[in-house]
Amino acid sequence: MSLSPSPDVIFATSKRRGFFERSLVQLTLVRFREFWREPEAVFWTFIFPVLLAAGLGIAFRSQPATALKIGVLSDAPASPAIAKAIGSDHRLTPQLVGAATAARALRAGRIVLLVIPDSAGSVTYRYDDTNPDGRAARVLADDALQRAAGRRDPLAVTEEKVREAGSRYIDFLVPGLLGMNLMGSGMWGIGFPIVDSRRKRLLKRLIAAPMSRAEYLLSFLLARLVFLVGEVVALLGFGAWVFGVPLRGSFVALAAICLLGSLCFSALGLLVASRAQTIEAASGLMNFVMLPMWILSGVFFSADRFPDAAQPFIRALPLTALIDALRANMLEGAGLPELGTRLALLSAWLGVCFVVALKIFRWR
Repeated sequence: MSLSPSPDVIFATSKRRGFFERSLVQLTLVRFREFWREPEAVFWTFIFPVLLAAGLGIAFRSQPATALKIGVLSDAPASPAIAKAIGSDHRLTPQLVGAATAARALRAGRIVLLVIPDSAGSVTYRYDDTNPDGRAARVLADDALQRAAGRRDPLAVTEEKVREAGSRYIDFLVPGLLGMNLMGSGMWGIGFPIVDSRRKRLLKRLIAAPMSRAEYLLSFLLARLVFLVGEVVALLGFGAWVFGVPLRGSFVALAAICLLGSLCFSALGLLVASRAQTIEAASGLMNFVMLPMWILSGVFFSADRFPDAAQPFIRALPLTALIDALRANMLEGAGLPELGTRLALLSAWLGVCFVVALKIFRWR
């Protein structure tokens, strides 16, 4: 039974001539054909980021503040009056609870604050000070009770509520998802085909072909540039159209950031795949490289939440630099001069990874 040759073997045995016969051009065309023949790759590259943005954007959409649930111990005579005073603040929902159920309700999160009146007319607040809702409920409940007791504020204040694109969670999320997608598609889209070809012993057949090692590796990078346009347009277009995610920076600067980020992670994917012999080994190495960046680089929440001692390491990660640059451009309108440090870090990762990958690349 005869097996149809792979695109790489067809190229290696081809004797055509002309401009489009050059090694780099033909190898780049091979990358396109391999990608479009894999529906899974198309889904994870173009469709999955949009679905993820839609799901998280709906789940964490901006909504009016939810009233905090507060329990008032019902044993004291003053409990109904205290509950009524707390209920005067529309941000709070008080309820009378018995002594037998109060502790359980607080522990289970059904209430975030327990108010315990005593016979002397004072109250005790019981809450978890590590819970932001508990801290907020304590302040609001105390303010409502103090006002009910006759307190007057000597300083008059007014409020100005501002709601605009750029401060919502979806605005924070979309640049993070874009950076994560550029990392994943760059590394998997390049590392997996190389290791698969090496495992099938196709790479060694290309040794005799009239091409250099640099041409073979550059063909992957050039193919990534074409797919990059679709990735960026699909996700950012969806975010801007459906959720109104702002794009305050110049499109030229945004394109440059995405291009440099994609090339950086493509080079990192080449480096990871330079010596791996099996798909399992490549998968393990890529997950080992990407997992810390998924967690630390601020895709879904700010990287500033981590301890100060870890910040130098986090800021040195390429995904952190890419996401910070994307957010600064999209949300703050930063141009390329303001992003010089982050772009220089991405350039350093790109240059080092590609040079090392070119040096240690193994055909067999």
